[in-house]
Amino acid sequence: MEGEDSLRPPPDFRGTSESEEQVMSEVHLGCPPGHSGPHISHFIISLPPSVRGGDEPIEDDYSGEKLSLARKEYDLDGDGDLILKRRTKPLRDYFVVAIRHNITSSIPRVGLQVWKAELVLADFVLHKMFTSKELDGIVAIELGAGTGLVGMLLARVARTVFITDHGEEILDNCAKNVHLNAAIFHPRASVYVRELDWNCSWQPQVIEDLESKESYIWNKTEVEEFWKASFIVAADVIYSNDLTDALFSTLHRMMSKCPEKVLYLALEKRYNFSIDDLDVVANGYSHFRSYLREGDSDGDLESGSLHSFLGKRVDLAEIPQYVRDYERGNDVELWQIMYGERKQ
Repeated sequence: MEGEDSLRPPPDFRGTSESEEQVMSEVHLGCPPGHSGPHISHFIISLPPSVRGGDEPIEDDYSGEKLSLARKEYDLDGDGDLILKRRTKPLRDYFVVAIRHNITSSIPRVGLQVWKAELVLADFVLHKMFTSKELDGIVAIELGAGTGLVGMLLARVARTVFITDHGEEILDNCAKNVHLNAAIFHPRASVYVRELDWNCSWQPQVIEDLESKESYIWNKTEVEEFWKASFIVAADVIYSNDLTDALFSTLHRMMSKCPEKVLYLALEKRYNFSIDDLDVVANGYSHFRSYLREGDSDGDLESGSLHSFLGKRVDLAEIPQYVRDYERGNDVELWQIMYGERKQ
């Protein structure tokens, strides 16, 4: 992440209520102190050699010059010395995603920040994009998208991406990010920022009036496309038991319908001291795990949960870090979650 640019002065926090106490993601620790946002940060995404192109020159370790060694083309001067050809433009081994975000926020507005689990999920999605064609041409959904980073990365290869969250302020910010990054999307990708409130009766609210000015309301065609999704992502949406209950209620309705869907969910385990337990515990994480039946190494499933979700942890040690300049740490987990009938 580099180049955080302040867009407006911070608000005055004096007299704020407890519900408005400010929290800050560790991702934003390098942002200018004393500012709450919004800011624009630039996240640099490294490209693996296979994506950069086989004809790209290779950097020489000694001089920093670029040699076309892949083709073994070189010239010598009159003394027999190697003539180094200088590049006229820089080697493109990365691309940049601009994210508009707040540096701090109240807990109800944490979707205005970038959280570490979102960057881990971005690494995972990028790895799939760089190593397979699995995501090419799919319909994808990002739940609780916040700033929309992962959904926008999916738009590089997907046919349709629905970037969803709840609340006009968060959706407005997400829509601005989609506008900022449109140049990195696949030219034929359709990207929609839409309201999806997990606490409301299913399904998404639909408008019949195509002239409606409500930007984040679904139309009938979009809902039909929504049900075709096969790939769902979510990051850092596990921090409230009520929210977790609402999430899995929504997932049950979404994933029990064809086509078969898979969810990749990244979360940060947050520990707090519990009076009831007289210990430091991660109650939010434990509540999340209560919804899953976890597969063992042979692929069989434990039947301890009453819920029809099959969970498998993804080994992050096998996922390279493509998003530069953040510390992944050991407190983030990534889960593959599928829907299936409970074994008797």
